[in-house]
Amino acid sequence: MTSEGVPMFSKILVANRGEIACRIMRTAARMGISTVAVHSDADADALHVEMADEAVRLGPPPAAESYLRIDRIIEAARRTGAEAIHPGYGFLSENADFVRACEEAGIVFIGPSAHAIGMMGDKLRSKQCAMEAGVSTVPGHAGEIADADEAVRVAEEIGCPVMIKASAGGGGKGMRIARTPEEVREGFESARSEALSSFGDGRILIEKFIENPRHVEIQIMGDRHGNVIYLGERECSIQRRNQKVVEEAPSPLLDEDTRRAMGEQAVALARAVGYDSAGTVEFVCGQDRSFYFLEMNTRLQVEHPVTEMITGLDLVELMIRVAAGEPLPLTQDDVHLNGWAVEARVYAEDPYRNFLPSIGRLKRFLPPEEGGRGGLRVRVDTGVREGGEISIHYDPMIAKLVTWGPDREAAIEAQADALDAFHIDGIGHNIPFLAAIMGNERWRAGRLSTGFIAEEFPDGFRGAEVTEEILARLVTVAAAMDHMENMRRRRISGQVEGEDVTFSRDRVVWREDVREGYPVHVECESPRLIRVRPADGEERAVEQDWRPGRPVWRGRINGRPLAVQVRRVANGYVLTHRGVTLELKVYTPREAELAALMPEKDEADTSRHLICPMPGKVLSLSVAEGDRVKAGTPLCVIEAMKMENILRAERDARVAAIRVAVGDSVSVDQILMEFEQDEA
Repeated sequence: MTSEGVPMFSKILVANRGEIACRIMRTAARMGISTVAVHSDADADALHVEMADEAVRLGPPPAAESYLRIDRIIEAARRTGAEAIHPGYGFLSENADFVRACEEAGIVFIGPSAHAIGMMGDKLRSKQCAMEAGVSTVPGHAGEIADADEAVRVAEEIGCPVMIKASAGGGGKGMRIARTPEEVREGFESARSEALSSFGDGRILIEKFIENPRHVEIQIMGDRHGNVIYLGERECSIQRRNQKVVEEAPSPLLDEDTRRAMGEQAVALARAVGYDSAGTVEFVCGQDRSFYFLEMNTRLQVEHPVTEMITGLDLVELMIRVAAGEPLPLTQDDVHLNGWAVEARVYAEDPYRNFLPSIGRLKRFLPPEEGGRGGLRVRVDTGVREGGEISIHYDPMIAKLVTWGPDREAAIEAQADALDAFHIDGIGHNIPFLAAIMGNERWRAGRLSTGFIAEEFPDGFRGAEVTEEILARLVTVAAAMDHMENMRRRRISGQVEGEDVTFSRDRVVWREDVREGYPVHVECESPRLIRVRPADGEERAVEQDWRPGRPVWRGRINGRPLAVQVRRVANGYVLTHRGVTLELKVYTPREAELAALMPEKDEADTSRHLICPMPGKVLSLSVAEGDRVKAGTPLCVIEAMKMENILRAERDARVAAIRVAVGDSVSVDQILMEFEQDEA
């Protein structure tokens, strides 16, 4: 029984996978509720399957044959006796037909009604409803766009730039920004194709794109007794391809009056559709705190943990309780925001290769330690584990790293430290990029917009700036690790006995990318206390808790705790810290003199080939053998993890050979086309 005397569920089925399925199961277990997992063949050994009390196979890996099969999910609930279904986010979470199927089967859907989903899940109807509810809306075309020609006409009427987006879209899929008629035409076709592939609904709408906008959303919660409250806001302006990357709560933009106005409008919209669960009303905001309704997500959001961290509430528990018939246990006056929280989404993508998807096995997966320390808190939501596979079939998210501090600066610094301690090996990942954002001056100052990533990294990501302080830290760590390894070898060889050995030596830490050496003097005072004195700098006291073979160096430099990613190479290490990756060799002075004489390696010439940058499937070919192409000409479209990626010519050339066909599966670094220099 619930606290209100209403029967509580004894078993729920989680109709999802990955980190959100695991996150829901953790709350259910704490509430004493049994859980049922569903899975595709690709997820048979997944973490969410292991965490559940029972598991049911749905079908083959493609989502359309497994996680999107309403009939099989309903049958799984019936077979296991689950009284309710939690959809998580994505998949069927905003599918009104799924809600109706649950109702017909006598199963409770842990989420809003089919009516609310139908009204708010469709961007066309949701905008009309928002206008009727008195919510501020973005200027745009209120109807469905039939074809590319009409899209161009509408865009010219509204005035470019415009936002092209799928009516049934979400998660950044089926969304494009167009600044010219040509971009409108290309963006319309691409968005519609992506929307059909992802949602089975190709309807497109067009709105005015607000220049230099911010993305701020209000978390609301309603019950089945007519109560609706808002739980503060989240700033989600750090986006790439309309996909959120970093979120925080509260927003550094809002003041209390704006927060209240946005919250009250969000509640008014929720009341207008009889909303009775967790939901998010998203707004696009101007830098002057003006705000306009963007859309409503009728589900739990990916970034909900930051709201939980600053309110002390468990949103999944509230969803379960209101679905069971309980009234909300708090009123608007009971909602208080405490401190600051930052969430970074850790994705299986390579930021050094334009964020292209990465798949494969997680050889090592060592997230930072969760819990509270020094007035800060760290939380890791994940659905993977060491040895698991990152599949091409699903979203590339590996984990969500969330930190809390008493203020924004503390929360950001805690996030930066936690990212440094997060070790992943076996696949490409975006942790260095996330770490670079944490150190970015504009981010730290709160001067945000949805164009932040494009503006701060206009040429893509090549690593964070190597500041003097970061370089000094890495040189110091390399010298300290080299000392530790030398001591270990000396003990093994019998040259010294025990650990209490003191000595000093000169070393040169050699930086490979600039071919420059940094002389240091190293003194050992005890097994774990070393002093490193650069030739042109101040001495640094190093306390280290590291042993050879560990992938993360942990210790203190002059009392400041640090974590550094470590990969051993000949004569040194590849170290990553704060988004900077450097290969550092540790030499004797004579070895450094010889290293300076070594010739530089020449890079291979790949200009005559189109190399596949990601694993995926060839959706279309835009050229034929013999065609002459200009730099920037679209060559083909590769689908990877449900996103379409257009590969373009890097220079003027003639297509000499095409080595793939539409429908082929392709791998990283596979040659797709060959070119001859265009001399025409």
